[in-house]
Amino acid sequence: MQSDECHLAGRRVLVVEDEAMVTMLLREMLEDIGCEVVGSASRLNDAIEKATSLSFDLAILDVNLNGERTFQIADMLAGRGVGFVFATGYGAGSMPAPFEKTPVLQKPFHQEDLERAIRAALT
Repeated sequence: MQSDECHLAGRRVLVVEDEAMVTMLLREMLEDIGCEVVGSASRLNDAIEKATSLSFDLAILDVNLNGERTFQIADMLAGRGVGFVFATGYGAGSMPAPFEKTPVLQKPFHQEDLERAIRAALT
């Protein structure tokens, strides 16, 4: 598993999540696997601003951010070639057609699920 850790070590991640406890859990898990959280956002406008102004390798996007969908951020990131993972409690089947192949982190999740989703988004 050393090679997987090296692959993720130093990766810069933006976390877009409206639940403070989930954000804290993600931050801890990401740091445990060697990633650096460069920012987090719990509101759509803040998430859009950070997605356009920060430098990162990957974003984790809660699909439903306080009742607003994050698909416009996903579109923007896809256009720039930046990887992303959707986090949702609804499952991969709820993704719109343009995102049906995007890695989904099903809530609740474990660190292994997070690592697997990140690796898939970075390939």
